Amino acid sequence: MTAEIISVGTELLLGNILNTNAQYLSRELAALGITVQRESTIGDNHSRLADFVNEAKQRCDLLVFTGGLGPTADDLTKETVASCYGDTLAFEAEEWDKIVAYFTRTGRTVTPNNRKQAMVPVKGHKVVNRHGTAPGAWFEQDGRCAVLMPGVPHEMKAMWQEEVRPLLLARQNCALHSLTLRVLGGESNLEYQVRDLLENANPTAAIYCKTGECEIRITARAKTDTEAETMCRAYAKKFYDLLGDAVYDEDVAGLEETVVHTLQRKGLTLATAESCTGGMIAQRITNVSGASEVFGYGFVTYWEQAKAKLVGVDPAVIEQYNVVSAPVAAQMALGAAQAAGADIGISVTGVAGPTGGDAVRPVGTVYLGAARGDTVYVEKLFVSRPDRALIRARAAQEALVLALRRAQDKVPAATKPLAAADCRDAAALEALNAAFLAE
Repeated sequence: MTAEIISVGTELLLGNILNTNAQYLSRELAALGITVQRESTIGDNHSRLADFVNEAKQRCDLLVFTGGLGPTADDLTKETVASCYGDTLAFEAEEWDKIVAYFTRTGRTVTPNNRKQAMVPVKGHKVVNRHGTAPGAWFEQDGRCAVLMPGVPHEMKAMWQEEVRPLLLARQNCALHSLTLRVLGGESNLEYQVRDLLENANPTAAIYCKTGECEIRITARAKTDTEAETMCRAYAKKFYDLLGDAVYDEDVAGLEETVVHTLQRKGLTLATAESCTGGMIAQRITNVSGASEVFGYGFVTYWEQAKAKLVGVDPAVIEQYNVVSAPVAAQMALGAAQAAGADIGISVTGVAGPTGGDAVRPVGTVYLGAARGDTVYVEKLFVSRPDRALIRARAAQEALVLALRRAQDKVPAATKPLAAADCRDAAALEALNAAFLAE
């Protein structure tokens, strides 16, 4: 089956709203084995939309629309698509009662123009919306289909999962199973490693790039759920064999979820000391339900005085080596663990820019520390693109990698060790600093 995704709304063309719906639907359709041929955005104009729909429905099997289902005069999607598919709309009292009840429940007054939302297809059928006032619609003509969903992302996603996805699965007459591998590393290098596995017809695999990591989504089609799941698992093993522990988890929302769950399983606790990330690491950790079991302290030590007062960094060390340095990162990590009574301390200090860099520490230079037991590991990260948001995001991501590896009792790659007892030793700190500057 082939598909096109059509987002309707002049506000999208003006750039007033970020179109996250198309990205979500592209991935969901791919997971169903449906090939997305195009993604398009059309303004709220009846004639232009009608021309586009009449052309698009000749090109592919399924048109997936978001937006244009509201009560206002410029919400034209349902009427326009109905006419293109030889259908009409009729008022449905049951849907109107639901709309009135929804407004009453939320303390608002229903207005006459909302009756427009109670118009449903005559030949096709409505698609139930349990999370808003705008029902979706399904149209079909000569074996070609169109499905209309709201533009509000949370309503669209819920309608997709609850109503539309099951409809499409039933039409395909097969079972599908997907799993998503979360993999540390950049997209280009990863794609080169697994390039042969990305060309398979069933199961399929696709890479999606994120900051500091990638997702590999594997989808199998089979006669039964059990068979599809078995195929997925067997194909996933091929990726594990190639990538090793760069694959850090499956079907999780992000690295922070794996960090929290690993700490829980190991019975460990974590503390953070953040400078340039300003609490981003703590924020990601506390996004995970159950984080309070393993995370009690997050120190935001932006000022030099805060580093000394809260996590015990020696002001003389800052004076000698600079606040963005390996010795300071080491003392911050150890100090965070000691101040919080935590098993693991993670630190980050860097130059996020756009100002503040120099020849030794250009913008994008970040030092990270990870303390556990009698050893502190220090890592230097350099983000070559001088983008403040990217530098901070990469630093937070790498800090979580360090937290995961220390929770797993593994030595993090590209780090240098320092005995915890030597974090106050002048010679040891000098040697650590020199080792990084020599790179």
